[in-house]
Amino acid sequence: MSTLPARPAVPAPESTFSYDEAFSRNLGWVTEAEQQRLKQSRVCIAGLGGVGGVYLLTLARLGIGRFSLADFDTFSVANFNRQAGATVGTLNRPKLDVMIEMARDINPELDIRMFERGVTPDNVDAFLADGDIYLDGLDFFALDMRRSVFARCTQRGIAATTVAPLGMGAALLNFVPGGMSFEQYFRLDGHSPDQQALRFLVGLSPAMLQMGYLADPSRVNLAERRGPSTIIAVQLCSGIAAAQVLKLILRRGEVISAPWGLHFDAYRNRLKRTWRPGGNGNPMQRLLLSIAERRLRPA
Repeated sequence: MSTLPARPAVPAPESTFSYDEAFSRNLGWVTEAEQQRLKQSRVCIAGLGGVGGVYLLTLARLGIGRFSLADFDTFSVANFNRQAGATVGTLNRPKLDVMIEMARDINPELDIRMFERGVTPDNVDAFLADGDIYLDGLDFFALDMRRSVFARCTQRGIAATTVAPLGMGAALLNFVPGGMSFEQYFRLDGHSPDQQALRFLVGLSPAMLQMGYLADPSRVNLAERRGPSTIIAVQLCSGIAAAQVLKLILRRGEVISAPWGLHFDAYRNRLKRTWRPGGNGNPMQRLLLSIAERRLRPA
């Protein structure tokens, strides 16, 4: 078997990074003053696997200059189908380290606070300190910690955004200061972990556009904490989340917030604006919860 000769090493060029030049092509969609506002803003992201890792890279290219990042996990082969930092070369490496390296290759001047134990009850206030917005990248089943983070965002007056990767689409919910809270919308209190997971799923996607083409329902098992995913959905989530960050920080453009949401599905070519007053307490949601429970019940 023949092999190609190794390429000679190319010395790294001297740093010529310029923030203004690197993000000059954003101008026109934002003003010079707005670009500087993005540079001075801090986005908090918990979880750097699926959506969280892509959020970081997308926002770094948007010119966001400050981040608080939390993750305790390492990359594995099972992450290859959807996680931006998952490659053969990063196997078993901490996701936090890998994603920070990738982000700093885009902007070496980034101001980053690292939380290598992930976000915890002990560090959630430090994690959210002087944050402009929180983006939810936690594992779907990390509901206890998710509830804690969203509760602290409400108490601190920080906008919090979750965009769920569902099938080949993305479902958006914003929770803004003075608006409906995460708990008021999802109504998880008093339910078992399995029921909480179901209520979170159905609350994220009242339109349930993804259910029409779920090819193998046996791959979804909430009790065993597993479900399918696609990079298609993750990439769509990133664009939607970044648009929310831009609008919230620059204070322009319509920001829809819970109980309103958006669900776009690229497979079904559909965009649905959802409205569930009362969240999961809405009569339509209670019916949908019952249908989804039967549909996803293990055989």
